Amino acid sequence: MHKIRRLSTFIGQTFALWAIVFAIIGYSLPQPFVPLKGTIPYALGVIMFGMGLTLRARDFEEIVRRPAQVLLGVVAQFLIMPLLAVALVHVFALDPMVALGVILVGCCPGGTASNVMTYLARGDVALSVTITSCSTLLSPLLTPLLLQLYAHTSVDIAAGKMMVSILETVLLPIVAGVVVNRLFDRHLQLLRDALPLISVSGIVLIIAIVVALNKSQIAASGLIIFGVVILHNLLGYAMGLGVAWFVGMDSAQRRAVMIEVGMQNSALGASLGINHFKSPETALPSAIFSVWHNISGALVANICTWWDKRNHHLSPAKPE
Repeated sequence: MHKIRRLSTFIGQTFALWAIVFAIIGYSLPQPFVPLKGTIPYALGVIMFGMGLTLRARDFEEIVRRPAQVLLGVVAQFLIMPLLAVALVHVFALDPMVALGVILVGCCPGGTASNVMTYLARGDVALSVTITSCSTLLSPLLTPLLLQLYAHTSVDIAAGKMMVSILETVLLPIVAGVVVNRLFDRHLQLLRDALPLISVSGIVLIIAIVVALNKSQIAASGLIIFGVVILHNLLGYAMGLGVAWFVGMDSAQRRAVMIEVGMQNSALGASLGINHFKSPETALPSAIFSVWHNISGALVANICTWWDKRNHHLSPAKPE
């Protein structure tokens, strides 16, 4: 058990490295991964089931304790990132299916890695977990509706079918995880210890598959897509921080909102791009986002801890 926990912790802490490694493998050796594109929804379902196993009633107590702050984080998530995506695809005049992919990842909920990054950044972890949970549970409704609002002129958006797809690959596995956690709580420690390993494995598999499917697209215009994804993520951090500062949140809360807004559930975006739009190009921005936001999130966390040391605030935020 201790070996599994140590291995799982190491893999979780070096997530960005593994994302880069598997992106390179998928690009260099696409043949083994291309036939696996049908496994993407199942990999996402496993990741979401793992998220459900970690959720407890206290994770939602913040809604009652601090409804305004939670609401602000969720609204900022679903307002800032889609609008930034729309602006960027117009500025850079991206290929229509790639542009759809940028808007798609912008309409996704916050990523689960944001909770880890918030902890490393000494932010408000309880607020971060609650915002992630709420935005994820709202995604079956909001992601299709926002995508229809912002991208309906470029492609037909079957919002109803997408809602069903997100319910099947996100909400149902989360609910199943919560139920299993409730019923078998005392017997799940080994599985919880292995969750970072399982989640990272699922995400890097999705990355490798999407990169493999898009090898020619990356070779032709990869730098532009990388640039758009990086700008999307960094501007999300900046605007999330700005909104939290504007409403008077404290330092830990500002960091939580900043990271929640900037980091997306890119695995969901990749799954929808492949299986709903049947377009590897539409999944590509999500795959790149998945690699990049883990790198940038670690950098943001390092900057925050450096700032605290410089200003003699040495006590890290504790997860509740």
